[in-house]
Amino acid sequence: MTSPAPSHSGVSTGAPAQAPRPGMVRRLYDWVIAWADTRFAVPALIVLAFAESSFFPIPPDVLLIAMCIGSIPQSYRFAFWCSIGSVLGGMAGYAIGALLWDVPMVHDFFVFVAGQHNIDRVRDLYEAWDFWIVFVAAFTPIPYKVITITAGIFGINFPMFLLASAVGRPARFYLVAWLFKRFGPGIKDFIEKRFAMVTIVGAALLVGGFLAIKLLFPSQH
Repeated sequence: MTSPAPSHSGVSTGAPAQAPRPGMVRRLYDWVIAWADTRFAVPALIVLAFAESSFFPIPPDVLLIAMCIGSIPQSYRFAFWCSIGSVLGGMAGYAIGALLWDVPMVHDFFVFVAGQHNIDRVRDLYEAWDFWIVFVAAFTPIPYKVITITAGIFGINFPMFLLASAVGRPARFYLVAWLFKRFGPGIKDFIEKRFAMVTIVGAALLVGGFLAIKLLFPSQH
């Protein structure tokens, strides 16, 4: 009869150690990726992009990347539908903030997810940056859902909000699609590890460029 294998401490455990169960976020992540191999991949991408813009924790990039790997020639098509879903979701998030903020369940849930201090901080950012805070959140890993709902809460100009979202979200998703079209599946690790840095640097350069133009060529009144 074989004796149980000793543990690293020298004490017999009697049973093999079991791998810890994945956390809720990891299970959601795996569930999202699983849609990439189904015939409902595009509808799932649209729904995910829509939901992530107001409450869902997993970004649509996860499914977009999996779908691009599976069919690189259709990468731009996937980015298009991802952009449509996300911008529509941003509009829904704005409506939630504008129309439902006084509903206790909505208010308490969003404060729990975003944190009251983040909501207050976003108010200050809107006053200072206006269009740019929406664009940067749409293009970078900054939680876009926080921006969409707070834009409605604080009554940010809706056409400006929509324009910034319609520029920033497609720019982000089409960049992912372009990287796959240009470099193939081998770019996956780079996107997962360094894409956040690339988008932040890109947004900083763009905003910095416009600020420089504004300072160098002030409008004449």
